[in-house]
Amino acid sequence: MQELLDSRQLRTFVSLARTGSFTATAKEVFITQSAVSHSMRALESELGCRLLNRVGKKTTLTLEGEQLLRHAQKIIADMGAARASLDKLGKWGETRLRLGASLSACQYLLPAVLREFKQAHPKCRVSLEPGDSPALAEAVREQHIDIALGLAPHREPALDFKLLFTDELMFIVDPQHPWVEAGGVARPDIALQNFILYSRSSQTFRAVENYFRDEDILLNATMELGSIETIKELVKLGLGVSVLATWIAKKDLQEGTLVAMPLGRRKLKREWGIMHNRSRELSLVESEFVRLCAEATKAM
Repeated sequence: MQELLDSRQLRTFVSLARTGSFTATAKEVFITQSAVSHSMRALESELGCRLLNRVGKKTTLTLEGEQLLRHAQKIIADMGAARASLDKLGKWGETRLRLGASLSACQYLLPAVLREFKQAHPKCRVSLEPGDSPALAEAVREQHIDIALGLAPHREPALDFKLLFTDELMFIVDPQHPWVEAGGVARPDIALQNFILYSRSSQTFRAVENYFRDEDILLNATMELGSIETIKELVKLGLGVSVLATWIAKKDLQEGTLVAMPLGRRKLKREWGIMHNRSRELSLVESEFVRLCAEATKAM
């Protein structure tokens, strides 16, 4: 295998080819004139051919030198482009951010965060992959996305998880529901309700299912939907009861079109946060995005 050429020698050679002067080249590359001479002798020795013609104080290229110059100029230009590209990636707002987020976060949390982030970093290329938390955890683990906003992953030693907030799942009913009039939930009535729940494949569905199994209650899940908005609208029509976090239905609860009621004496809580691959540190823009998420969810 042939030895690679020294990039410093190539830079000196290109400068000397342009200036034709050892003195001018020494000033341009910030070394002594004798160091320029030594570097060129070493380069000629390495290549096994003469590259320079020295006539008095003027230096010209041999045929071999002209051929090397064409290659050296391209090598140095490519090195400069590589450095510029890396410098650009290292600057604030000059990189990419591959995000993942649960559907709830995409709809109710991320718009405000992304708006502020893009205002601060307009040149950052942001991509967003929606999905359920287990799928997002796998995407982060395999480094298909950089960071994800979702529920705390279960048994994921390859991931770091930064907690942002904790929420509580509650019964969500329409204002005319008998529970509202009664001022509370009668435990025997729970199994008699028609439940409209979020997708069976979701981490939230499994959490709800496990909660009521521990309470020895079998839910009658008549509908399982992947749209929170559709679930809320169906509940408003009195077609069933759902189990949601209050921040997802905040506007509806404030307007009185939906009512939240506790699941029971034991609360069902979830942890939300940012997950990223433990094998690497967060970049500057990733850290900034996490900070904005923390600010946006502080009140929650």
